[in-house]
Amino acid sequence: MTPSFPAPPPASLDALLARMISINSVNPHFGGPAGGEESLAADLEKVAQGWGLQTRRGAAKAGGGPRNLIVTCEPVPGGEWILFESHLDTVSVPGMTVAPFGGKIEGGRIHGRGACDTKGSGAAMLWALREYARDARRPRNAALIFAVDEEARMTGAQAFAANELKEFLPRLRGMIVGEPTLLRPVVAHNGVIRWRTLTRGRAAHSADPAKGLSAISAMMRVVETMESRYVPLVKGSHPLTGMAALSVNMIRGGTAVNVIPAECEIEVDRRTVPGETAEQVLRERDAILAGHAVEHDTLYVVPAMDAALGRGFHEWMSPVLKRHGCDATPRGAPYVTDASHYAAAGAPTIVFGPGDLAQAHTKDEWLALDQLKTASAVYLDLLRAPA
Repeated sequence: MTPSFPAPPPASLDALLARMISINSVNPHFGGPAGGEESLAADLEKVAQGWGLQTRRGAAKAGGGPRNLIVTCEPVPGGEWILFESHLDTVSVPGMTVAPFGGKIEGGRIHGRGACDTKGSGAAMLWALREYARDARRPRNAALIFAVDEEARMTGAQAFAANELKEFLPRLRGMIVGEPTLLRPVVAHNGVIRWRTLTRGRAAHSADPAKGLSAISAMMRVVETMESRYVPLVKGSHPLTGMAALSVNMIRGGTAVNVIPAECEIEVDRRTVPGETAEQVLRERDAILAGHAVEHDTLYVVPAMDAALGRGFHEWMSPVLKRHGCDATPRGAPYVTDASHYAAAGAPTIVFGPGDLAQAHTKDEWLALDQLKTASAVYLDLLRAPA
């Protein structure tokens, strides 16, 4: 999938974002094309190189697949770094009321899938690097990571945290993860643990159910135990990120209406607050379900992000935010982002970007152009800021 774009790089920030929106990078887990993220990364690589920026690809996840794009500007060898990150993938497009890949600009807004979440942040970051590369005075180095697979499993963030991040940590001022925060700094957010629980039975013809053992009936007892005994235990809270939570959100079982089901499974979503660990959560689960014959597969673990590691970075950023009219008050959020993996690996990390979460993943997704321009100006001034 090679996009058929003209060779010249886009001449404006708006044009850059429209170009990014026009490339279908819906995550394959949500029905997107197998090469969508790679097509967007390849085009951004050409654009960045055309502006004199250096590029490379990150380490692949286990088993292969798309790789992160890393764009760098290193005017100070051995000097301080600021890292930026934005994800390449988007959610699906069915039901959208605007052209999902149109990038139409109207009424001070740009429309399309990913405009808000989060190609807007990525465009603003890349444009800031373009401008910074042309400055006469460049006091520090900058890198922008375009990460894959944020919307499904965050494999791109995990790969960067496990591999390339260590190169930057000794001289890292901090890292900014672009998500729609209305240009307000998010310094802490919740985490999530998702797992699959399986019950097994014995198949038999429904004409003689006594010869079988229903896995669905066993699962009903498991769900009742979780709802009545486990949910009340989930009382963790955090002053910035809110409450912990647990919910059973998917169930699958049975093969035919005339067959006693031999297997049934559920998928569980457990939101964690800063201070909770996966080990603690899974111990609680196993203790509650000790009387049931069940099996578990851990599907997904994203640690909560605490504010402590990024506190100094936020204080350093605040004067720049205020100078651009942004509210610099540190905030928390109940959702998860790639920032969790970077913070867990030791990077002072702040989530900050243009757009409102209320517009993300919607049928008419859009981003206000004034937010886009302010975000890019903030990113650029952070690069220029005194040490």
